[in-house]
Formats: sequence, C-alpha cells, structure tokens
Amino acid sequence: MKHHYFIPQLGEKVRLKDYETAFTGSFKSEEDAQERMRADFETLAILQDKLLAEGRHALLLIFQAMDGAGKDGTIKHVMSGVNPQGCQVFSFKKPSAEDLDHNFLWRYMRCLPERGRIGIFNRSYYEDVLVVKVHPELLAAQRLPGGAPGKKFWRRRYQDINAFERHLARNGTVILKFFLNVSKDEQKRRFLERLDRPEKNWKFSSADLAERAHWGRYMRAYSDCLSATSTKWAPWYVIPADHKWVARAVVADVIITTIRSLDLKYPELTDEQRERLAEAKRQLLAE
Repeated sequence: MKHHYFIPQLGEKVRLKDYETAFTGSFKSEEDAQERMRADFETLAILQDKLLAEGRHALLLIFQAMDGAGKDGTIKHVMSGVNPQGCQVFSFKKPSAEDLDHNFLWRYMRCLPERGRIGIFNRSYYEDVLVVKVHPELLAAQRLPGGAPGKKFWRRRYQDINAFERHLARNGTVILKFFLNVSKDEQKRRFLERLDRPEKNWKFSSADLAERAHWGRYMRAYSDCLSATSTKWAPWYVIPADHKWVARAVVADVIITTIRSLDLKYPELTDEQRERLAEAKRQLLAE
C-alpha cells in the first residue's frame, strides 16, 4: 500500500486501491493534527497577505471527491484563517442552458481568481471527465459533433484540461488539485450519520445514494483522470480522507508549502514613493 498522497508524474498509472484512505501519516492523534493546524492558520494568513500585496500570482484550489468525503468541511476549516476579501469559493452544480451552449470549460473560466487572490472550486471542470464519464448520456445535452464518445474522446478532454491548466500556470496561476480519498465503508458510516442525526438530515440526498451504486465506475474514472491530468504545473494530491482531521491538516500543509515556495515579498517602494509617504506623514503631524 502506498503511504504518500502525491501523484508525481503525468501518465503514471494510478490505482486508487493502492492509496490508504485511513492513513494518518506522522500525526500521533487528532489533537496533534489540530495543534499543527492552529499554527498553520497564522502562517496562511501571513502568506495570503503577501500574495495579495505582491499581486503576481493567483492560487486556484480544486477539490474533487465522492459524496460525503468532506470537501465542504475541509474548505471551511483550512480557509478559516484567511481574509475573506482575498478568497472566493465556487460550488458548481448542474450546468445551465447557457453553460451548455458553450464549451465545457467556459463556466469555470469566468470564475478564475485574479492575481493576488485565492480561488476555490468545490467540484470543477473535472466533473466533465468524472460524472459525465460515468453517465455518458449527459453528453447529449452538450450537443457535441461526432458519434458516441470513445477512448479518443476522453483522451482529448484530458488534453484540453492539461492545456488549459498550463496556460493558467504560465500566466501566474498556481494550481493545486485535491482528491479526498474516502473509503466506501466510511462513506456509508457518514451517510448513516446524516440520516440518524436530525441536524444533519438536510445534508443527505437520495441522489448521493444513487451515485454510490456506481462506486466502481467512479473509481475507474478517477483513476483514469488522475493518471492523465497530474502534471508538474497542476499536480493532483490524493488525500486520505477517512479521518477528517488528517485530510484537513494535510491539505493545509500542502497549500502552505506551495505558497512558501513562491518566495513572495512585499513590494519595495521607490525613493519617490518613500518621499511621498514622508510628506504625507509631515502633513498629518502638522495638523
């Protein structure tokens, strides 16, 4: 069984059964993970401030998972310390008629983060090589030319995604993609919890149960997707998600490590700008 959570190379054949969903890594306990996250919150807030001040990069975080894997909770906890003015979250649902009149990437392009900001996609354009691959009948609504989709069709979609992400990376967008890898047994436990606890009833959907019946097909679709689209410029991280506290701590660590690698700096002022500040200070003190 693989203990790491990073898929390093494009084209590496991914078998999700080789990745432990209950792996806890170096964390000794839930309390240990939470303690590290508290320190990470402070660090992430500082790094976000530098990201905004420098204004050269944007950060795009993509979360994909089976239902019940903890995407919402991970986003909530990991990003709880950031300035909301510099962060935006988009949860993509069923495409509208207008969306379907455009290419499959169009509605996501409109939501990309500006330089200096953090953008979060709670589900993303990857749905078009996951849900749509499991349910190819959905392609009829896209009114695409050609016949029934085969291997060549999906290979071209992966190529389109890789090219799109490479374009973003070349223009300053740092892309991190997280697959929260939850086991089928843990999903069942969480679904039952939603049914048993009145305050969580609203989170359960019969559609989630219907999709669970396609678990094997989803695992194959995810394996193909991760194999074809984990690149140096937009890597996938397979996150063990049976323990929510592990998933949250690992995601936070990956984000912080990545932003640190950018070596962000606050803008340096020119002599003329410093003189303007000095003059402004003199005027204020003279009032």
